[in-house]
Amino acid sequence: MTQGRPERADAVRNRRAILLATEELLAHHRPEKISMEQVAAAAGVGKGTVFHRFGNRMGLMRALMEERAHTLREAVTDGPPPLGPGTCPRERLLAFLDATVDVIARNKGLLAALGHAVTTSQQPPDERPGTHPVHAFWHAHISTLIAAQRPDLDADLLAHLLLGGLQSDAVLRLLERGESARLAASLRTLVTATLDAPPAADTEARTGA
Repeated sequence: MTQGRPERADAVRNRRAILLATEELLAHHRPEKISMEQVAAAAGVGKGTVFHRFGNRMGLMRALMEERAHTLREAVTDGPPPLGPGTCPRERLLAFLDATVDVIARNKGLLAALGHAVTTSQQPPDERPGTHPVHAFWHAHISTLIAAQRPDLDADLLAHLLLGGLQSDAVLRLLERGESARLAASLRTLVTATLDAPPAADTEARTGA
């Protein structure tokens, strides 16, 4: 097998310009108001270049989210604590949620744009929101930390609920008003209360407590 060729310099520049233009448009417009044609005009490239590079709106939003989340993933896997390994699951979870809010706040509308791209286009089953690589990594990390701290809880469902809330219109409006600190504080309160809650009665019965 032969290795893939490195990207040409002009292709790299076009990709960066398109992603930057998309991010800037999302900072000022709701995702449903942004078209691929607008992105092309803002990036200074032809419409065909955008479609050829990203395929469709969903592909563009996926690429942007992956680009912006890459640094956070590196911090989680290889960085120092509390984001990286080396501290207890509770502290890692709280630090990760703080960092997630920061990523979303700096890219207002991006998660909403991903959701809009899915619901307004016909996608194959493997393109559903839960299979998006960023969402999948965030969900796996959150659920793993919850399970490590509280094995009795439904970590998988709780992770879905936490991430689903971050994609809601109410949260997007909060971030548009610059209230990311309020969101982060409330998320910490919610998660702390969940981790500190006594075991449910049915859990105690199953474990013989």
